[in-house]
Amino acid sequence: MNAPVLFADHAVEAARAAVGLPVGARVVAAMSGGVDSTVTAALLARAGYDVVGVTLQLYDHGAAIQKKGACCAGQDIHDARSAAEAIGIPHYVLDYESRFKEQVIEEFADAYLRGETPVPCIRCNQTVKFRDLLDVARDLGAQAMATGHYVRREVGPAGAQLRRAADPARDQSYFLFATTAEQLDYLRFPLGALHKSEVRRAAAELGLAIAEKPDSQDICFVPEGRYTTVIDRLRPQGAEAGDIVHLDGRVLGRHEGVTRYTVGQRRGLNVAVGDPLFVVKIDADARAVIVGPREALLTAGCALKETNWLGDQATIEAACQAALPVLARVRSTAEPLPAHLSLRDGVISVVFDAPEHGVSPGQACVLYDPEVPDRVLGGGFIEKTFEV
Repeated sequence: MNAPVLFADHAVEAARAAVGLPVGARVVAAMSGGVDSTVTAALLARAGYDVVGVTLQLYDHGAAIQKKGACCAGQDIHDARSAAEAIGIPHYVLDYESRFKEQVIEEFADAYLRGETPVPCIRCNQTVKFRDLLDVARDLGAQAMATGHYVRREVGPAGAQLRRAADPARDQSYFLFATTAEQLDYLRFPLGALHKSEVRRAAAELGLAIAEKPDSQDICFVPEGRYTTVIDRLRPQGAEAGDIVHLDGRVLGRHEGVTRYTVGQRRGLNVAVGDPLFVVKIDADARAVIVGPREALLTAGCALKETNWLGDQATIEAACQAALPVLARVRSTAEPLPAHLSLRDGVISVVFDAPEHGVSPGQACVLYDPEVPDRVLGGGFIEKTFEV
């Protein structure tokens, strides 16, 4: 009687194709203790690679143990260690607490203090994971580092390209736009061609204890989703009161700190003038929250800082000079919209084909190729917006 064909075997082949290295090559697997990273490590081991699991301790263990549903917490580190033992691979835990605090948590608080809306997961990938951890992987003699992110890496005529995941509901390309071409040469994403349901099915077939483990929902270092708790502790000046000011100059009320507000917010303003009001700007220096009607949220484009370029042009400046058409994604939950690149007063900028609302400084603007819509061309952090 023939043995049943397991879906996990298909997943192994997908992982082997994603890695593209000879069997036996050493690959470091970043293991957070969750389903995705654990399945990644298990598939690579089953595919015949020399897998080394690495887990990062990113913040205080005592506090972490109290935090449920977040990556890299105490329980997650235990789960990663147990999974590595079950898979039969060596496993290391690295204490990155101080650099994570400096590069991610402190920057998160400072961004809110500036009146911005940060994306800490991008900062974490950009610094701790895809810079510092890659150095460790190289030191361990690995030919590649694999993660459980839902994106795809494809090799084009000019080198590796970053592509959206096969599962649109899980695609994480927005959070990985800052991955450099050099990093992309070294990284691998074995789950990019799979859907989440397939990953869980593979976990169950492989007998992994975390097969039914819930996905993390919150920012890992934010308790119960209340980000102001973190900011108040690190930057208490952010809770200083100020005015809520209408665009026409009227002072409508008082607020309890600019860090409580983000551009596009409607709830929690506690002011009433008849028509719905939205936060349209945060003047952190004046401690003022500027509000207005929904149409005041419309923007013609945005200027970018800290850009990264993965397109075919030599630089993003060259793409701007050519007014390159792009699809611009200004929020992780937004669909990419038609736009083009431009240099405005020498600043790398994105000009939308039609006005877009709720574009907030601090968020990322990720650029995709209109000819190949799943290809990431790069992007940057939104520095400021342009009025319609």
